[in-house]
Amino acid sequence: MTTTDLRPTGTFGWRQRSTEPVRTDFSVTFPLAGLGKQGDYPRFQLPTTAARRPSSIALAVATIVKRVTDVLVSALALVALSPLLLVTALVVKLTSPGPILFRQDRIGRNGRAFRVLKFRSMAFGAEKDVAELMAENGGYAPFYKIRDDPRVTRIGRFIRRASIDELPQFINVLRGDMSLVGPRPQVEAEVEQYAFVHNRRLAVKPGITGLWQVSGRSDLAWQDAVRLDMLYVDTWSLAGDMRILLKTVKVVLTSRGAY
Repeated sequence: MTTTDLRPTGTFGWRQRSTEPVRTDFSVTFPLAGLGKQGDYPRFQLPTTAARRPSSIALAVATIVKRVTDVLVSALALVALSPLLLVTALVVKLTSPGPILFRQDRIGRNGRAFRVLKFRSMAFGAEKDVAELMAENGGYAPFYKIRDDPRVTRIGRFIRRASIDELPQFINVLRGDMSLVGPRPQVEAEVEQYAFVHNRRLAVKPGITGLWQVSGRSDLAWQDAVRLDMLYVDTWSLAGDMRILLKTVKVVLTSRGAY
């Protein structure tokens, strides 16, 4: 297997440095760890990650299969959904001034920033009001969304409920910035709220969908959301990704936790 050395660095608190492959058995336990800033949130027992002589070949094959699946499914989705994409683009353009796509810097794998794509669901220039709105609603916290955000347009509210606003992220998957399944990418201000242990979320590519999206989405407390994302990272498998993708269909159809 390949061991990983976590070193402190800058804003995100760590970076990965791969060392020479070695064969070993090990078990890593993350004990009681505070969520967020010390004293702000309850403490909980994080899952134990255990690995026994993993095959580097099997891991490499699984990683390749995941990437090939990402590319094929995203390409097919963009083709199959092209009528919906075109209609949505037209409606967004006609119903409110501003660009069709919303582009925002998010933090991806290993703390690398990339520009995420979404259909614009808010009034143009709405980002400038985010600090004031967050202050009125308790301040910045990872995963936090304002339920009745006044910046969201009428059509924006619909495409959010139907998760149509996320469809351009298939382009992010094709580019290699994202995967179909993984933790959701967050803005830097949210990542800065992480406790040190939460940076494990950044060990994999962010995804269009993920474990916390099929477990309640925005209805979850952020402590539960980050715990689910870390569980995904610790227990990732191709079969697990397939189960999440299948559950995503049901979640999208019911609009549960989407706003």
